[in-house]
Amino acid sequence: MSIVTESFTRRERIETQAGRIVLGLPDPVVRTLAGKPIERDGRVLDAQSQLAIVTRERSGKKLTHELSLEEARRDLDVTGRMLGPSPSVMAVTVSSRTLAAMPARVYRPRGAPRGGPALVYFHGGGFAAGSLESHDLVCREIAAATPCTVVAIDYRLAPEHPFPAAVDDATAAFRAVIAEAESLHVDAKRVAVGGDSAGGNLSAVVALDTRDDAARPCFQMLVYPVVDQTMSFPSIETMGKGFLLEKETIRWYRAHYTREAEREDPRASPWFAENLADLPPALVVTAGFDPLRDEGDAYAKRLSDAGVRVEHRSYASLFHGFWNTTGVIRAARAAFDETIVSLRRALRAP
Repeated sequence: MSIVTESFTRRERIETQAGRIVLGLPDPVVRTLAGKPIERDGRVLDAQSQLAIVTRERSGKKLTHELSLEEARRDLDVTGRMLGPSPSVMAVTVSSRTLAAMPARVYRPRGAPRGGPALVYFHGGGFAAGSLESHDLVCREIAAATPCTVVAIDYRLAPEHPFPAAVDDATAAFRAVIAEAESLHVDAKRVAVGGDSAGGNLSAVVALDTRDDAARPCFQMLVYPVVDQTMSFPSIETMGKGFLLEKETIRWYRAHYTREAEREDPRASPWFAENLADLPPALVVTAGFDPLRDEGDAYAKRLSDAGVRVEHRSYASLFHGFWNTTGVIRAARAAFDETIVSLRRALRAP
């Protein structure tokens, strides 16, 4: 399903405009509308983030796990367009192609030289939602800001295609980008993997799957990744209600993707990999008000303890999914910009 701004319903267009106006109000007004600051685990929620959450609650919108699968997929596609950066300022060309039998979208900075770096990007969405559309603006922004070629992969979704379909697709897609580097005009030695949430999981698994390949990712960018399908870390409980990604939503996604017996498989949960040594350098991004925070923090530490070069950026005041809000939430934009600096350094892009 392809969602573009022109295909929004009238209500969705109104909600988009209203949301951007409200969240763009001066800071004192935002703080007043957001209400008493929310503190949890010694962290204070960003005021704009709090207002976004309050606004959604007041609108009566259902939580993801209360929706049908079709509604949940539509909701993520639309949300990515509502709060993401404006596409009008993105100096990239976009083309479609097929890689390893999967639809893909290639974002190339205008004027980029041949043989430049690339990022293979896997979108979030709990392995059951998300698409090339939900993360279109994020991918445009990464390509323009880094600059690098971004190859976004439309991997198969559960429950139609449960585990390990997504990870098989992700690894095959990375290998296809390496094999087709010349036609993609990228340097096979400077191809990174990255993604948010479920996409962070897939990126971590690709790094593990390709450890013995002749050409491996030069870098792994894991943005609030899900790495433990057993849901065993404390923040699942302490941050599992009231911050958009609910504990019950995680359970809902997980039920679509894996069976109980599969949840400690390292290809479903990289946390359970016995050996994390000799993996590509990593950037791990976590958010303070995210149920997945603790597992992301712990995975970053395990990578570091295994001798992997790791940069861990923890944004205490933000929530899960903030990458899709960089068009309106200033703290999210600042965090995104810092991530781009790290990615640029890893790819040695000018």
